[in-house]
Amino acid sequence: METILIISLFVAAYLLGSIPTAVWWGKRYYGIDVREFGSGNAGATNTFRVLGKKAGIPVLLVDVLKGTVAVLLARFSFYLPNSNAFVNLELGLGIAALVGHVFPVFAGFRGGKGVATILGIVICLTPLASLMVLGVFVMVLLATRYVSLSSITAGVSFPFVLNIVLKNHNQTLFIFSLIIAVLLIITHKKNISRLLKRQETKVNLFAKKA
Repeated sequence: METILIISLFVAAYLLGSIPTAVWWGKRYYGIDVREFGSGNAGATNTFRVLGKKAGIPVLLVDVLKGTVAVLLARFSFYLPNSNAFVNLELGLGIAALVGHVFPVFAGFRGGKGVATILGIVICLTPLASLMVLGVFVMVLLATRYVSLSSITAGVSFPFVLNIVLKNHNQTLFIFSLIIAVLLIITHKKNISRLLKRQETKVNLFAKKA
């Protein structure tokens, strides 16, 4: 029974992450697939870029919630809260949602880069670290107007903030923080290339679309 429950929670987390918010919102209210425009990603940043803030804000919020709710699914398990097994399950469910966001079964496995979903996961697991990392993101964004560079910088700063500044002693969270940093670099390889060539597009998240 316990094994079936755990498997069911992982499937639920993946399906939750697979909700292609940007794709469905764009098709429902604008008649377009955001993956065919801008950067080609089904994420909040590209939604802001292609459709503007009226579409970008709800897509961002839902994508963040996907990560948070996936982690909260651990509450339905038999594990004691704050136990190692419970924390491991939380992380596993968060990662399942992240995989769903990047490879959504409901959108031909063509999703986004997972930055917003990662934020939702981190907010639930380590709220103080997430607040500090979000501050890094905002500062870099205001200084450069590059969302990609802001995301990469925030992701790379996460292990430092969590493990050195906040002195985390949970080995699983330590490994998770490193994975997040590496994952964000890998998923932004094309952006890094464009940044080095000074070809990356700067964005104004508050600009109105015509």
